Amino acid sequence: MSVPITTRTLQACKSCGGGAPIDVHFCPQCSHILSLGRHGDYFAFLDIPRKLNFDVADLERRFRALSRQFHPDYFYNATPAERRASLERSSYLNDAYRTLRDPISRVEYLLGLEGFAPRDGAQMPGRLLEEVFALNEELDEIRALRAAGAPADVWKTRLERAEQPIEAKRAGHERELQELCARWDAVVDGGTAEGERADVLTALRERVLERTYINNLLAGIERELAQ
Repeated sequence: MSVPITTRTLQACKSCGGGAPIDVHFCPQCSHILSLGRHGDYFAFLDIPRKLNFDVADLERRFRALSRQFHPDYFYNATPAERRASLERSSYLNDAYRTLRDPISRVEYLLGLEGFAPRDGAQMPGRLLEEVFALNEELDEIRALRAAGAPADVWKTRLERAEQPIEAKRAGHERELQELCARWDAVVDGGTAEGERADVLTALRERVLERTYINNLLAGIERELAQ
């Protein structure tokens, strides 16, 4: 079960001992920067909804504003705890920005947050089995042609022809991924039941796995063309 986005966990300020929500950066009592400790997630850190489609320009503005607030130069004469906190928050902010600005890493990060990260050693998605087997057979034949001394234009033409259906599969896959991202955002906005959330997250996880295999197939073709 996912953690509600509105959950607030308190942390203690090392400067005054007061309590503060875990997703604020400065103590409400004394205004000192807070130690990072155990944080909720990148979305909460940047104070944006846990969505997959958002204004990247807004993300950029939030990143730059927080970068200025956390910059170690502002804490040169502060206590060691505050200097350490500025470094921790600056590093965490950089990681959050790099992850959330890229649409695919954003999806992968969300899946991990929600407990739906693809498992290590996960099997190839069934929808791709036929394409993988057909492509591997074609690649074996093309390698045999090349080894037998066939002209480059002959086997390269076959490689390019083999690449076309995989490229079409990738284009369709990207459309499906975009539709699922929109469905997830609607779930977040509508407070949909847990079952609907799980269905969308499961489908997103499958698309992420498929995307990895599709990209590996295309990379294999590119390696063959480069020889």
